[in-house]
Amino acid sequence: MLDWLKVNLQYLLPKHLLSRLIGKLASAEAGGLTTGLIKLFIKKYKVNMDEALHPEPEHYKTFNEFFTRPLREDARPIDPDQNVIIHAVDGAVSQFGDIRQDSVFQAKGHDYSLTTLLGGKPELAKPFQNGKFATIYLAPRDYHRIHMPVDGTLTDMVYIPGELFSVNPLTAANIPGLFARNERVVAYFNTPVGKMAMVLVGATIVASIETVWAGTITPPAGKNVQHWKYETDNEASVHLKKGDEMGRFKLGSTIVVCFEPDKVEFTDLAPLQVTRLGQPMATTTTSHAVPK
Repeated sequence: MLDWLKVNLQYLLPKHLLSRLIGKLASAEAGGLTTGLIKLFIKKYKVNMDEALHPEPEHYKTFNEFFTRPLREDARPIDPDQNVIIHAVDGAVSQFGDIRQDSVFQAKGHDYSLTTLLGGKPELAKPFQNGKFATIYLAPRDYHRIHMPVDGTLTDMVYIPGELFSVNPLTAANIPGLFARNERVVAYFNTPVGKMAMVLVGATIVASIETVWAGTITPPAGKNVQHWKYETDNEASVHLKKGDEMGRFKLGSTIVVCFEPDKVEFTDLAPLQVTRLGQPMATTTTSHAVPK
């Protein structure tokens, strides 16, 4: 009964208003109040501050600065093997596997449309049909910067307006089409293993989604799909190396990573498995492996 209430109350909440209000509070410089809130958060969610570049709560002027804190340079070593695609975030595996035509698995009894997830543009979604996907959930305690799983050159970015349901496992198991309903930003890259789509999914109280090349994408929340195309062969092109930061969430959410067919094979993934940035997520298929 309690789980039913947690899920269904979300339909009634003014999720955008609540999220923007909390975003304002999280960006406020409130001195001792901010420090106290950070200390409570660290204690409640058991945040490992030993990994942070600045472990003292007093260092952070706003809650958002703390939430998007950088880690020590040695905290997340990046697997150097060119045939390894790394985890882009700290989190936990929600789902992974094959994209079946245009259908992506969300949870038992729930699939959603790949084309809808990627912004309703068939020409952008088609390369990923029958490919692979992995959905990773970021809990409040996790590091909330998002990094590149593999070298990539940015080709497109799409902003898709939508709902702001929670994306925790309980909600994912009970709200149909969750990740294709929520507000999200999709970044498309050309990589050594073909095209890759990185979907940054918004959620309740996620105050902001940012990328390193465009800054804050949302808020403000838009009402229309927006599509940006990028040059790939001149000085203005956005080239990112494996392990480079590509974006961040201010407050927690989920990413979905999509690959073309027959390009990657997942490495010992399992639902609920803890992920750490820089560790292997997949390997290239034999036909795309780089000679050692």
